[in-house]
Amino acid sequence: MTSVDLRGVWVPLITPFTANDAVDIEAIKYLCNEYLDAGAVGIVALGTTGESPALDTSEKSAVIAACSEVCSARGAQLMVGTGTNSTRTTIAATAVLAGVGACTSALVVVPYYVRPSEAAIVEHFKTVAAASPVPVVIYNIPYRTGRGLGAAAVLELAAVPNIAGMKQAVGAVDADTLGILRDAPADFFVLCGDDAYILPILLMGGHGAIAAAAHVCTERFVAMVECGLQGKVEDARAHSAALLEVVQAGFAEPNPAVWKSALHAQGRIACADLRAPMSTASPAATQRLLAAITAAS
Repeated sequence: MTSVDLRGVWVPLITPFTANDAVDIEAIKYLCNEYLDAGAVGIVALGTTGESPALDTSEKSAVIAACSEVCSARGAQLMVGTGTNSTRTTIAATAVLAGVGACTSALVVVPYYVRPSEAAIVEHFKTVAAASPVPVVIYNIPYRTGRGLGAAAVLELAAVPNIAGMKQAVGAVDADTLGILRDAPADFFVLCGDDAYILPILLMGGHGAIAAAAHVCTERFVAMVECGLQGKVEDARAHSAALLEVVQAGFAEPNPAVWKSALHAQGRIACADLRAPMSTASPAATQRLLAAITAAS
């Protein structure tokens, strides 16, 4: 399998819709180009922020194709979310990536809702990785899935061929995260998935972030991560402090509602709508985020 370098800022792209509730392909391409122009190392398609559970199979294919077209043209990386709560369907969704030229990795979430044992989750990832045409990135987000992976389990998976790294989103810089950062092999990439903790994770040995907040102020998120990776701590701290209110404002209501509303207000997407049961952001939340963006710019 091809090795990958996951260092840097990844933008987990929203899925913009038209006023007629169709996936807005041109808006996807526009946003991808914007984020790559701003220094993002790659795009993540069909993640949590992309409302992937609300898309049908043809829509998912269209999103992947649009992102791949831009990433291929730009020489950028594409990561695609393929995880489900079934090993069989996860393998099937991941197999599709064999034909996607720009795709360098698959983001596979810990199986949700069914609440398997930690040992079973480890076996799930080993099975998916063995079948995957691209390297797998573990997505550990227990507050969404109901199950998580501790340090010992992650480190076991870090030694598995074709598992390239992880998105760690546990709502804290906890002891398990610190253990992973200390003990993981050098070619296992730890990406922060909780945007408020990007800099602490970097300074403890992390490699970057999959950051929904980087839909806005992208260049500053990129600068923060670059400073963190280069050990420019004071510069990185200044960026982190300026971006904290952006992160808090953007997540004040369920993701990705406030990001979509801000992008719409900025004229970058035609519609702020989400698909039910998700709902659009309140005017107050939108204004708070827009003010935070202005302050951080």
